[in-house]
Amino acid sequence: MYCVCKPCIEKALERFVDEYEDAPDVVDLKETQFADWDPPRKCDFCEEAAAFLVV
Repeated sequence: MYCVCKPCIEKALERFVDEYEDAPDVVDLKETQFADWDPPRKCDFCEEAAAFLVV
């Protein structure tokens, strides 16, 4: 699972496919709320604000 900004989404997709050998789901963090989990504010690959969850 990766929380990433828009510029880093391609990197997250490639890593996910390499690691799990399956296509991930991409969730827009601005349109989705989670009951028991708060997503990180920063991208997993840089210092930008996280915008997508790749799972």
